[in-house]
Amino acid sequence: MSHIPAGATAAAPWALRVTPELAGWTYAGLRVLNLSGETVEFDTGEEEMLVLPLSGSCQVECEGTTLALRGRESVFTGVSDFAYLPVGATARVTGHGRFALPSARAERRLPVRYGPAGRVPVEIRGAGQAARQVNNFCAPDAFECDRLVAVEVLTPEGNWSSYPPHKHDTAGAGEAVLEEIYYFEGGPGYQRVYGSPGRPIDVLAEVSCGDVVLVPHGYHGPSMAAPGYDLYYLNVLAGPAAERTMAFCDDPRHAWIRDTWAGQAADPRLPMTSAPKEGS
Repeated sequence: MSHIPAGATAAAPWALRVTPELAGWTYAGLRVLNLSGETVEFDTGEEEMLVLPLSGSCQVECEGTTLALRGRESVFTGVSDFAYLPVGATARVTGHGRFALPSARAERRLPVRYGPAGRVPVEIRGAGQAARQVNNFCAPDAFECDRLVAVEVLTPEGNWSSYPPHKHDTAGAGEAVLEEIYYFEGGPGYQRVYGSPGRPIDVLAEVSCGDVVLVPHGYHGPSMAAPGYDLYYLNVLAGPAAERTMAFCDDPRHAWIRDTWAGQAADPRLPMTSAPKEGS
């Protein structure tokens, strides 16, 4: 089940619930909440989690700490703040909107924390028709977790992202073993995943709001935004390495494309979003 259509794993109170068991792997997970003012209480269990507003705002209560997340109107209007929840905790979320909870099975217990939107590194990656925006809100060098890594990618209509195709399924120099979840909003768009020798996988899925694609192994990319439709995806990654990393290996047939970006003009549509100024 590499492509999970919106609603296929819904089970109250979750609009989406992807556990490591459902995915058939060990670490990475994702839940989505749709709230209309009510409060949802849950246990994190063996997982560290984030609460990331996709639309709207919320209040997060955990271990005596209350965090007010300002959030955003939608993923296409701004960079959001977020909250970190440790393993073995009980949390309560109250709000209006849609909220993603990326997660990873973890061992080290870290404190409840607030991630300000103003501190999220925003990167423009690629060039030309492969230009896109990456919000590195929970990248290894941006926010401390035990195993969890999460970033957002916004692709302007007609562009390709997650390109050149790359993989992270073999431990070695320059590559780490990582399970990966793609959660989409906007669209329609298309997501490609294909295998390497001895490890087959073959996915070409039309994706839009609420859809998920699981990447247990293999090359993934491109993520294609159809003309007329911007595409957003949330990447959730986790793996067995002691040190958090996003190390990957390009498909050697297409790696040369990176060398062409240096001479290309910037895409004037990027960045598509930014963080609100402090105090505004």
